[in-house]
Amino acid sequence: MDFLPNKSILKNLIFDLGDVIIPIDLTAPIRNFAMLANLPEDDVRALWMEHNLVGQYETGVIDDEAFRAHVRKMLRERTNESDDWADEVIDTAWNTILLDLPVERVERIKELPSKYRLFLLSNTSPIHIRQVNKVLKGMNQPTLEELFERVFYSYEVQLLKPAPEIYQHVLNEAGLVAEQTAFFDDNAANIKAAAELGIQAVHVQPPLTIIDYLKGI
Repeated sequence: MDFLPNKSILKNLIFDLGDVIIPIDLTAPIRNFAMLANLPEDDVRALWMEHNLVGQYETGVIDDEAFRAHVRKMLRERTNESDDWADEVIDTAWNTILLDLPVERVERIKELPSKYRLFLLSNTSPIHIRQVNKVLKGMNQPTLEELFERVFYSYEVQLLKPAPEIYQHVLNEAGLVAEQTAFFDDNAANIKAAAELGIQAVHVQPPLTIIDYLKGI
């Protein structure tokens, strides 16, 4: 396990969302849209990549309404099954990426503000954020916006990790010193990019969880 270097100067913690705070299954939306459209998963995956829907949505190029319209149109090219899909059907399939949220991770993060400034940095979409906040409220927990001093969503800043610009944006906007800041993410490319800016980047890898990486912090 990679422990944080220079803990004595650590003042700020930045967390990724997926597979750090909430477990995710990246394959689930494709699988569910394939079932809804009665198409092979490989066909749906190819269409998804061809149209770059995730990239457009997660950078705010398209909004919720346009995303849903693109999903309907994209799958209609192969089948008529998507014609009458309600917004809720598309949102539900899209949100299957989100698995059960372990409340103990939230509880651990809630213990940290007395010692550190806390931030969230996530490549994500509005539909996912609304669902995570709905789950948190159902658990009588604070929303993401309440849990962190500030949240940085890719669709709002119109940048995606691992672009160096997104990390620099967070540092500038929050007034953070890179060397005094730790960043927790499950993606190796994201960790590498953050580290190259001098951020204390920590690669969260199973079977360990964020709780393990926060021990001693």
